[in-house]
Amino acid sequence: MSFAQNVLIFGATSAIAQAVARRLQQQGCQLYLVGRNPDKLQALLDDLRVRAGPGQAAAGMQADLDRVEDHAALFDAAQAALGGIDTVIIAHGSLPDQAECEASVPAMLAQIHTNGISAVALAALAAQRLQAQGHGQIVAIGSVAGDRGRQSNYVYGAAKGMLALFLQGLRNRLAARGVHVLTVKPGFVDTPMTASFTRKGLLWASPDRVAADIVRAMRRRRDVLYTPWFWRWILLIIQHVPERVFKRMKL
Repeated sequence: MSFAQNVLIFGATSAIAQAVARRLQQQGCQLYLVGRNPDKLQALLDDLRVRAGPGQAAAGMQADLDRVEDHAALFDAAQAALGGIDTVIIAHGSLPDQAECEASVPAMLAQIHTNGISAVALAALAAQRLQAQGHGQIVAIGSVAGDRGRQSNYVYGAAKGMLALFLQGLRNRLAARGVHVLTVKPGFVDTPMTASFTRKGLLWASPDRVAADIVRAMRRRRDVLYTPWFWRWILLIIQHVPERVFKRMKL
């Protein structure tokens, strides 16, 4: 039996989530996928169904995860389709235009809602349901951007920082209740979301490499994963730069 068993993935059409879904399917997991783009979601489900083993489920539905009021119904649908949920993966989000967010408070709040509040809401519901059954795992994809506010992306970083702090408290709360919480902090990943970035090199990773790290961390019950590994040390340095120096840096 797979270590993750029945897996519910939110934001399943993101490049990282698709790579994670394929790896989990190869390890025998049953999958329920929720994504915003119906065409991408259907293409992913079709691909997974072709690859599925006998009796292996690959189901899902389209949804706008900004609609927090719909989250409970999505959990119910996954529960009915899979017969139970063992693992919840929260992988949805967007990369905001920092300049637009600086010029428009509504645009800023919309991005904080997508990348922070809606993800926190999903994690809170997952915690309620997995705690009630006494076992399970919550995996949420944050970002190294959440470790320190930088002028180039502090709106995105603030939302991901909110998520990371919430998950830290959730992990502390659920540790004695049979539910594990994994916070994933990727660095630069070569995905459609980062297609506009022109500088790509040694610090960049493929979605499949990040997915491999995530699945390994899930199996090992890691608490926090920086991926690729060197981002842990890069962020350790960044976090320890004195504020009087850091505020003058162009980052």
